[in-house]
Amino acid sequence: MSALTGLLYAVLLTYLGGWYLGHWTGNFSLLLFLLTVATGVYWLAERFRFAPARADAARALEQQDAQRREQLARQGITQVDGSLDEARRRVLAQPWWLDWTAGLFPVILIVFVLRSFLFEPFKIPSGSMIPTLAIGDLILVNKYHYGVRLPVLHTKVIDNHAPQRGDVIVFRYPVDERIDYIKRIVGLPGDRVAYVNKRLSINGQPVARTALPEFYDEDSLRYALQFEEALPRAEGQTHRFRILNDRDRSGFVLPMPEFRGPKDACSYTAEGVSCTVPAGHYFVMGDNRDNSQDSRFWGFVPEGNIVGKAFFVWMNFGNLGRIGAFD
Repeated sequence: MSALTGLLYAVLLTYLGGWYLGHWTGNFSLLLFLLTVATGVYWLAERFRFAPARADAARALEQQDAQRREQLARQGITQVDGSLDEARRRVLAQPWWLDWTAGLFPVILIVFVLRSFLFEPFKIPSGSMIPTLAIGDLILVNKYHYGVRLPVLHTKVIDNHAPQRGDVIVFRYPVDERIDYIKRIVGLPGDRVAYVNKRLSINGQPVARTALPEFYDEDSLRYALQFEEALPRAEGQTHRFRILNDRDRSGFVLPMPEFRGPKDACSYTAEGVSCTVPAGHYFVMGDNRDNSQDSRFWGFVPEGNIVGKAFFVWMNFGNLGRIGAFD
């Protein structure tokens, strides 16, 4: 078993090393599931086979020691060398391959449950969501807000809230589902979303926006136009958030060859794009409008690709002041 455990650890380290060096794309959800299953098997084996076997061996050792002392006592020898406690401790000691598998199972199980059904951490790798989220923000995603899904399979088993315009969501990128993206929902199923001349409209109604002071991006060392948009939501409510525009770029976009969705759902002009969101899909955009690869380029997000609702920055090592909830 020690050789098998060593082989499994070698495979795990090779996989993680190749993932870290960029030789292949990892699937952390699947990896965590497999680790939970593997360590769980070891934990069950330890609980019902290996630990009882060691306990039986310790009892046998005690019986042998008692018999030996009894024989020596009949010969008049009462002082016996040797420590039974030390020998018993060695017999009961858990071998390294169980300590590093069965011993880790409770921790891995807790992480698996929390990450799969409650909250999952993500790191913001790009500036597409500036000014709401900055590069390097470590965020939490609510996994149960839109319903409970089975890990790895992503099948929804319990429904919850429906996604709303203005929600910031993490989702599996439709072009390559091994990659997670984060964007803001601007269009619901059935909506007609238009982004023409850098102005957003929903179902023919321009989204209200208010000019704010220019935003200085410390990464690009440039100023950008900043606005507050008010997306319409249910029952006359609005959702307000900030967006950026690059004054030096036009609103012209072209669809990617890998566009996901009905081919006739979107129409493109020199001024922008208009799309009708298919049933069961969502139209998403980055808040940094001119620096975001989003639904304008690659299409729509299927409901089944949504991972959860992003809601909290729990750490940014370069700026601790960013810690807190966002909307």
